[in-house]
Amino acid sequence: MKIAIIGLGDIAQKAYLPILTQIEKLELVFCTRNPVTLTKLAKQYRIQQTYQDYRKLNKANIDAVMIHSSTASHSEIASYFLQLGIPTFVDKPLANNAFDCEKLYELAEQKQTPLYMGFNRRFIPLYQQHLHNEPLLSLRWEKNRFDLPGELRTFIFDDFIHPLDSVNIYAKNSIEDINLITQFKGKQLSRLDLQWQQNGTLLHASMNRLYGTTNEIVSFNYQNCSYQFDSFVSGTKWQANQQTTLRLADWTPMLTSKGFADMIDDWLKVVAMGKLDGSVIKRNLATHQLAEAICQKLVAQRKGKS
Repeated sequence: MKIAIIGLGDIAQKAYLPILTQIEKLELVFCTRNPVTLTKLAKQYRIQQTYQDYRKLNKANIDAVMIHSSTASHSEIASYFLQLGIPTFVDKPLANNAFDCEKLYELAEQKQTPLYMGFNRRFIPLYQQHLHNEPLLSLRWEKNRFDLPGELRTFIFDDFIHPLDSVNIYAKNSIEDINLITQFKGKQLSRLDLQWQQNGTLLHASMNRLYGTTNEIVSFNYQNCSYQFDSFVSGTKWQANQQTTLRLADWTPMLTSKGFADMIDDWLKVVAMGKLDGSVIKRNLATHQLAEAICQKLVAQRKGKS
């Protein structure tokens, strides 16, 4: 299987290349506008084919493409490859607005080509090991950062989308019936909390970017059984008034613990099948649509106060 990697910045170098370059069945092609980075990484990973212009990849006979470039470029690049009928992976978010996201999935449907979203938190092994089939009573996903308030749309689509998608397990796309709380530092958004109830489950996504440290806390509850995780490798379970410490197996690679290994494996299966499950498409769309609705509501609220 021959896959082109477009964009060789921080996320590609840290999260994807260490895994992809170890998969024997893959032949990789590198593409980035930066000639220094391209030469360096091609030499490091012994990559034979390299490009600086993604539009020339149509001559490389690739089976799929993975896009790790800036959010602003996602829509344009993804459209190009979907038009060619090439399975396309895009790091979250697919776009910085729901409208471009919808257009891309319409194009993917027209071309009968899978468009895959890179949400690694859907694949965190420690969490997946302890999810039950019984009714989930509540799920709270809290992601915090130290001293990093930001522009509203960038805050929501580039960062808050992590906890938002992680609790959006039932693919809600409407802001109706959602309790929304915000805090601002001047014109910059510093905290955002969303809470709603769906299918009997209380769902809560939270991000505070004026927190005392950068961390992530996840908790979920079943009847008389509760879990809390403050990392991807360890957590606590409470059941029958007994506390149990939960840990991943020793020597579990960091990128495996963060869900990247299982996500990439899932993506490669999608490429091989040539199809993405409809429920996944629905959730991908819903998360972006909900993020858009939040943005529009907060902008309207801010205008009303000015």
